[in-house]
Amino acid sequence: MTQASITQVQQEMITTVADIFSHKMPFNNLLGLEILRYDITATEVSFKMQDSLIGNIHHKILHGGVTATVLDVVGGMTAFAGLVASRNDWQLDELIARLQTLSTIDLRIDFLRPGRGHLFTGTGTVIRAGNRVSVCRMELHNELGDHIAFGTGTYMVG
Repeated sequence: MTQASITQVQQEMITTVADIFSHKMPFNNLLGLEILRYDITATEVSFKMQDSLIGNIHHKILHGGVTATVLDVVGGMTAFAGLVASRNDWQLDELIARLQTLSTIDLRIDFLRPGRGHLFTGTGTVIRAGNRVSVCRMELHNELGDHIAFGTGTYMVG
C-alpha cells in the first residue's frame, strides 16, 4: 500500500499515534525523541546525545538501556503502523482499542558498536504484520551512518 492510498481513518490513527508517542509519553520526552517520519510505510525517530544518556563516563558513549529503549519505541510504532496498513476498512474505535493493547512480547538487541555520536536515528520495518502479533526489525545509527545496534521485536497489536 502506498502512502497516497491511505484512508482518512488510517491517516487519523497514524497522526494520533505520532502525537501520543511524541507528546504524551514522559519517558520519550525525557530521552528527547523526535519523530522525523511516521506513516504506514516507515518509522524514523531521532534524539541528540545528552550527558544524562551516557552509560560509560570514560568514553562518553550512549547507555545500552537507552539504545534498547529507543529501538523498542521504534518497534512498537512500526508494529502498530503495520496493523493500520493491514486493512483499509478499519473503524477508528477499533484501532483505538487495538492501540490500548500495544505491548512488547519479546525484544532482542544486538549491540554492534559503542554508541558514539551527537545525533542518533532509529528506523523500523515490519517483518510480519499479523492480526494479533507483529514482528519488526529496528536499527539505530549515528549521524555518520555508523550502525550502532539493531533489534528484532515481537509486539502484541490486538
